[in-house]
Amino acid sequence: MRMADWQHLAAVAWPLVVALLIGLVLRRTLLAAARRARAREDSLFARVVQVIAVPAAVALPLVFLAFAVAATPLPRDTVGQVQHWIWVGVLLSATWLAVRAVAAVEARIIREHPVDLEDNLAARRVQTQARVIARVVQGVVILVGVALALMTFPAIRQVGATLLASAGIIGLVAGIAAKPVFGNLIAGLQIALAQPIRLDDVVIVEGEWGRIEEITSTYVVVRIWDERRLVVPLQWFIEHPFENWTRTGAELLGTVFLWLDHRTPMARVRTELQRICAGDPRWDGRVCIAQVTETAEHVIQVRLLVSGRNSGELFDLRCAVREQMIDCLAAHHPEALPRLRADIGRRAGTAADAAPPAPSPGQAETTSPGAEAGAPP
Repeated sequence: MRMADWQHLAAVAWPLVVALLIGLVLRRTLLAAARRARAREDSLFARVVQVIAVPAAVALPLVFLAFAVAATPLPRDTVGQVQHWIWVGVLLSATWLAVRAVAAVEARIIREHPVDLEDNLAARRVQTQARVIARVVQGVVILVGVALALMTFPAIRQVGATLLASAGIIGLVAGIAAKPVFGNLIAGLQIALAQPIRLDDVVIVEGEWGRIEEITSTYVVVRIWDERRLVVPLQWFIEHPFENWTRTGAELLGTVFLWLDHRTPMARVRTELQRICAGDPRWDGRVCIAQVTETAEHVIQVRLLVSGRNSGELFDLRCAVREQMIDCLAAHHPEALPRLRADIGRRAGTAADAAPPAPSPGQAETTSPGAEAGAPP
């Protein structure tokens, strides 16, 4: 290899090597700063450093590499192509930084509004808005960043111009294909603003009782009481009716139905219900009522209406009221428990009620007294 070739190779290599060394030092420094910031998350400055450091550890070495390529004696076309790819990487790193910044703002809002409180209605409202809006903003940032990166390629720009020429048909097809995506996006904004559901809300969805565990930009995860997970599209909550037991508060009324005998002493039932509720800490002191709500041929329907601070405590309170009321009636008023009756007694004044006829003289020794007594055929 000639001396001129070695000089050309050195002229190309030394800016790249210097840029790589500077980029490596910057990367290691930034990653070390991110690790130290992760250990001190109680500081606002540490959180900011943690958000910026990781994307910057990728973007800054690329920036130095772009300047180094421009300083080499390579052909201008080659330099332009390499720099183009490098700046695409820088643009994607900036998109990554914006996504992390949105996530950091969301995390700060969630930290300042914890839901592990007894009265967490306002915190759940704020957390729901923060999570849903953050997911939507992150999706828009990613979409814009990727679109800008792709539009830097001339071939894709030409494709875009061709598509714009037939925007009517393409727009119709794209609209039909993207209907679920945009439908969920709009539904997410509606849920964030109107808030028909919030995190940790108690809901009845498709006949299942559960709590809202997670709200993403496309679906909602409902944690069923038996630890199953029901995944529901966001748009479903806008288009279908459902029950929300904690929309404005967690307090609820619950019923216990008993089917008892007509001789049930209702005054005693009411007294016992008051005693049970007063001795149970799950009763919130608002409602404790016993009423006969239905009568039938053999039984009456008694409704015991009680109140609780939330659905979980109310369910346990209803079970306790049911058990203790049945125990009390069985011990002190067994006649109140339902039963079937059959009256088999004879009617008064009939021949069956008369004294049996005296046996004839010849039958006294062979006929048992009263053995053949009975109503005449």
